[in-house]
Amino acid sequence: MKYIIVFVSAIMLVSCKKEQKTAQNTAPSDSVQTVQDHVPNEVTSGKIMVESFPFPQEIKECSCYFAKNRADFEAEKYIYADDAGKTAYMKLDGKRLAMNLISSSDMESGEELSKEIENGDYKISVRGKKVKGEEALIFEGSMTIEKPDGTKETVPVYGECGC
Repeated sequence: MKYIIVFVSAIMLVSCKKEQKTAQNTAPSDSVQTVQDHVPNEVTSGKIMVESFPFPQEIKECSCYFAKNRADFEAEKYIYADDAGKTAYMKLDGKRLAMNLISSSDMESGEELSKEIENGDYKISVRGKKVKGEEALIFEGSMTIEKPDGTKETVPVYGECGC
């Protein structure tokens, strides 16, 4: 009699464990599907937000600063500023950033303007041509901002470099 009770108990225990395993196997496939549904939304909304900001207080002397167009420049809605070749300031994706300039050739190359800026999250390239030059040099061109994931944004720039 003892053996029959032990045998029946073992069969019931094994059958209960199979049901639990079956229930556990269905849960991960549902969560995997949810994750896959979420990933494409992030990829399609991968735009870099370039925002204007007030002129940085850290800049004391010579500088370059740009807006998206002449009207924004005159309204002091800057999207880029640097302190003559050392540090660049921007507001990207809601964060104000201070980044190191890798290279800058705004005064010595005549009619051309070029700047390269990098940090861990962004690679920025500025290209432009001199529009007019008086005490300060006025430039017009474009800025390309790239993230490591391949997201890229190009915006027009208008601004000046001078002391």
